[in-house]
Amino acid sequence: MAFWWSKARRGGGQPQQPSPPRRPWLGGFLASQPRWLRIFLLSVGVMTLLGMTTLGVAVLWAFAILPRSLPAVSALETFQPVQGSKIYDDNDELITELHVERRIFVPLAQIPKSLRDAIIATEDRRFYSHWGIDPIGIARAVVQNYRRGRVVEGGSTITQQLTKVLFLTPDKSLERKLKEALLAIELERRYSKDRILEMYLNQIYFGHGAYGVEAAARTYFGKSVSELSVRESALLAGLPRAPTSYSPFDHANAAKLRREIVLRRLVEFGTIKEQEAKRLARTDLGLIPPERRRTTGQYFLEYVQQTLEAKYGADMVFKGGLNIYTTLNPTMQLTAEQALRDGLKALEDRTAKGKPSEHPEGALVTVEPQTGHVKALVGGYDFFRSEFNRAVLARRQPGSAFKPFVFIAALENGFTAASRFDDAPVTYPIGRNGSAWKPENYDRKFRGSTTLQQAVEESVNVVTIKLQERIGVNRTIQVARRLGITSPLNTDLTMALGSSDLTLLELTSAYSALANQGTWVPPTTIRYVTDVNGKLLEEHVPEGREALPPEEAYVVTHMLRGVVERGTGQGAKGLGRPIAAKTGTTNDYSNAWFIGYTPRLTTGVWVGYDRPRSLGRDETGSRVAVPIWTTYMTKVLGDGPKEEFPIPDKVILVPVDMDPSNECVRVVTMAFIRGTEPAVGCGARRQATPPDPTAPPAPPPAGTPGQPQSLLLPDGWPSALTPQPRAGG
Repeated sequence: MAFWWSKARRGGGQPQQPSPPRRPWLGGFLASQPRWLRIFLLSVGVMTLLGMTTLGVAVLWAFAILPRSLPAVSALETFQPVQGSKIYDDNDELITELHVERRIFVPLAQIPKSLRDAIIATEDRRFYSHWGIDPIGIARAVVQNYRRGRVVEGGSTITQQLTKVLFLTPDKSLERKLKEALLAIELERRYSKDRILEMYLNQIYFGHGAYGVEAAARTYFGKSVSELSVRESALLAGLPRAPTSYSPFDHANAAKLRREIVLRRLVEFGTIKEQEAKRLARTDLGLIPPERRRTTGQYFLEYVQQTLEAKYGADMVFKGGLNIYTTLNPTMQLTAEQALRDGLKALEDRTAKGKPSEHPEGALVTVEPQTGHVKALVGGYDFFRSEFNRAVLARRQPGSAFKPFVFIAALENGFTAASRFDDAPVTYPIGRNGSAWKPENYDRKFRGSTTLQQAVEESVNVVTIKLQERIGVNRTIQVARRLGITSPLNTDLTMALGSSDLTLLELTSAYSALANQGTWVPPTTIRYVTDVNGKLLEEHVPEGREALPPEEAYVVTHMLRGVVERGTGQGAKGLGRPIAAKTGTTNDYSNAWFIGYTPRLTTGVWVGYDRPRSLGRDETGSRVAVPIWTTYMTKVLGDGPKEEFPIPDKVILVPVDMDPSNECVRVVTMAFIRGTEPAVGCGARRQATPPDPTAPPAPPPAGTPGQPQSLLLPDGWPSALTPQPRAGG
């Protein structure tokens, strides 16, 4: 019965088939599709899910994690610019500042509307309407770049560019772009549009070391930003995108085309009319003249900077706020630069030869003998043409300008200005290969019996060589070292003719000891340095050492005065004041020198090519260097007192006949240390007390017995001698 009832409840006792399982709609839909479509739809679904997950993680990172690594834009409110070092002249007047970046802050109110409009029209025309990021600008840039097939327009706003300059590195990465966008939004939230624009205009780079609109206006136009015209504003507005490529100094045509684009943008922006834009596009760039771009004292300042960097490091020099008080005299420096440029132009016009890319170069240094202060230093024709400082770095053969060291050594070994040597041909067998050296005079003439005074004045090579042989090379080297010469010196007879390479600064400094009565003071360009708080870091108090006795220094000075009065330096005689000097010329006319001094100033001039070659036939120190020196010193000394060299008590002046006849034919006044003067004045029976030059030579300090030390020369010396067999005035 129970069984029947059970069957009846399930369907009247008849067995039923089980119903199929119900499938979800999506599953049913997929099951009913072809296999390839099912795979495709499943792949799309998985990719969508992954994309949504990635987007979620990115959003979480961008808005929750990334902001933690961003700098606080509030730091701008307490921002302090890096303090560069200030450089002062010899009168404690500010010359310049050493900065990592040249930047001069100006408020927005002082920036002309024409420049503000030009910047906005060019860089971010929707600046006053977006919120830090400009989606419309980005879309427009994408379309323009796609149509042109290259990047012709950027999508970054002024605010984004400012954040990149202030807070971020210039690397091109997604993370940096996201940071840039977030910081731009934060800047817009905190600051007004005018404040953001003001910061931007004072931070952006315009090329040639100019950061900000004020520095740019001074760099390119020599005026303050408040004085800029529409034409000048348009030029500046085109520079931030590519300052080097659009440099008006280096690429004038590219800069002009870029300015035309900015002018068209100003027309579109509604700032100027189209006719005005076309008129301005036809005008020149209106740049500061080339001569005004040249900053006085660049070689001097670069030398000071390098000296400080070597001692304190670059960070301290450019960021430490040092106060550097130098020895530079701006008036003398400007005069020196002009005199050297004029002299080099005259030489180039006179010779008119050489490669177009090669120009004669030169250098000029002025040292104050009593202090060692370098008052002027010019290292070349134009610092912006060549930064190589020839006054302190170029080592060149001084020729006859080295001879005073030989004559000083001779005085210390018993010779006097009246001592005579035979100016006659002489031959020296040199080296193992049996080659011979026959020194010659510049004029290829021989004078016979010649006083040392005449040898100095007329730059007689043969007499100088014979004198050097008599006293020994080592004695001359010792004199040069005492006078501050640090460059390597040849140890053979050619040293007497200036075959060793020296710098202009060390040679001028050595001469300054003669002007300072034999006391040599090391040259310096810095008086003292203080830190940002005024604490003294270093001070150069003049500390001289006696290189020569005063009486010896005066005798040499008196001999060198004859060079100006009667010899190769007569071109400087026009100054009409006591001057002692020496010319120098190498045998192939590749170097021209003139070192001269008064009691208060010593100035040296060098002229030559960077790649040594002849300046031209007869382009000697007398013809090339003396005019530069004379022009400069005439303006520097002006109408000042004509100071005489002080005569030490141990010195006596005696009239002596330079003519070998001793018949008072050619009488000049010579200086002697008391006790070495001639026993009889100018007359027929005149006899001299100095040592007889025909006496046997003193034993050499070193070398083979019986052979003069100066002739102990290394193998191969004749080939080394080739560039400098003789020297002239």
